[in-house]
Amino acid sequence: MTTPFILKCLGIGVLSGIIAALCGVGGGVVMVPAFVLMLELPQKTAVATSLAIIIPTALMATTQNARAGLVNWQVALITAVASSIFAYFGAGWLKKLSNETLTQIFGVLLIVFGVRMLWAGKA
Repeated sequence: MTTPFILKCLGIGVLSGIIAALCGVGGGVVMVPAFVLMLELPQKTAVATSLAIIIPTALMATTQNARAGLVNWQVALITAVASSIFAYFGAGWLKKLSNETLTQIFGVLLIVFGVRMLWAGKA
């Protein structure tokens, strides 16, 4: 590992950690494009790496948010069950998609959700 590589990783980590904590996006919205563009990781590797990083990131942010009484545990638990089950299947589908297709799907989802939030005035 080179110093520039480590500095890029640290920069991505700082930015994604702040954005994850402020926006509740898990950091993947920042990490995946940054991994692809700055570190030149393949899309599949960027997604898988981002998911591995989200675990400690989410734990840290959840600890702070829970202490502040901001977590709706009923919503969190019900949604966590469903998302955990289907994340397993999604990871299986990830192996079958090309990096190009995955990049297109990710980009379209970012645009659709971003436009929807801006249109609804919830951004």
